[in-house]
Amino acid sequence: MSTAAKQFHEEEAIGNTYDWQIARRLLRYLRPYLRQLLPALGLTLVINLLGILQPKFIEYAIDWHIIPKKTQGLMLLVGLFFAVQFLRFVFAYLQTIFINTVGQYVMFDLRRQLYEKLQRQEVAYYDRNPVGRIMTRLTSDVDSLNELFTAGITDLLGDLVMIFAIIGVMLWMDVRLTLVTLLTVPMLWAATTWFRKGARKGYDLVRTRLARINAFLQEHFAGAQTVQIFNAEIKSIRKFRELQDEVKRLRRKK
Repeated sequence: MSTAAKQFHEEEAIGNTYDWQIARRLLRYLRPYLRQLLPALGLTLVINLLGILQPKFIEYAIDWHIIPKKTQGLMLLVGLFFAVQFLRFVFAYLQTIFINTVGQYVMFDLRRQLYEKLQRQEVAYYDRNPVGRIMTRLTSDVDSLNELFTAGITDLLGDLVMIFAIIGVMLWMDVRLTLVTLLTVPMLWAATTWFRKGARKGYDLVRTRLARINAFLQEHFAGAQTVQIFNAEIKSIRKFRELQDEVKRLRRKK
């Protein structure tokens, strides 16, 4: 394939785009649905705060009943423990309904905006970009964003609440031991940053190869008669296997 053809059909990379820039652009889609999102975030706080109580129930059961071998009041403690777990289940169910509703609204707006933009593109745009790659943007990439909106935001907030609450309890119990424990945070931060960069690069490579496969399929299905006329079936199958092997190798490496 010539250099010009490669420029037209080669998938672009996103490695130079900063995470915060992408996040800022995506979060604006949530603004029209803050009224539905706020209850989900509030339930996230409650769920994680209730989860923090679980170790205290275990502590009280061991210190007050198991070690002294006293069964009086143990059933009440067990009942309270299961009541808290039941409340967490109910709140998690409601949170899932709220956050998935917001996620579907956001996906609807995003898909509609992408489709409207594609309708206004010049004909030369479709000469430069294979249809398979465009379909990948409208399907698999948007589905990945759906996971971000439905799970990523609440998980991030819940993890932050859990971390700060645990650190607060640790400081209340033993300040010096907590400070010693927090000495590992810089190493964890460095390891997380290194892993995030590697994972981002790996995801970018898989994403571009999947778009290339979809473009290959669309072009060869649309031109199946041409492929058969020139007796290029074996060559097409060999090329498709090479693309599949590359995706499989990158997924294992990622």
